[in-house]
Amino acid sequence: MNSGMNPIVEPIERTSRIKVRLTRARRTVLLKALAEPRRFELLEKIAKAQCPLGCAQARAALPISAATLSHHIKELETAGLIDVRREGRFHYLSLRPGVLRALAEGLAALEQPACPGR
Repeated sequence: MNSGMNPIVEPIERTSRIKVRLTRARRTVLLKALAEPRRFELLEKIAKAQCPLGCAQARAALPISAATLSHHIKELETAGLIDVRREGRFHYLSLRPGVLRALAEGLAALEQPACPGR
């Protein structure tokens, strides 16, 4: 594994549409990370940004302390949901490709067709 890879997710192919395989344990970590409302709000801000979102921009967009923002960033990064690019004192946040899609596909697979006759 190279130093830029997060062990939480395993890329299967390198294309414009990265396919990610999630274990049960990894899905649990992702869902726990997303369960916190402020963390989910931060993830939404990152997803809606046209470019990697700077921490200063994230801090200005959310009514939380710098320490709390740092904690949420670390939790999202550890869960494998975001990448953090460090440039000197500045940090830039972006979604990890394919992770949310893999989570959504795993959740959709749980849905079963209705029983016949009900």
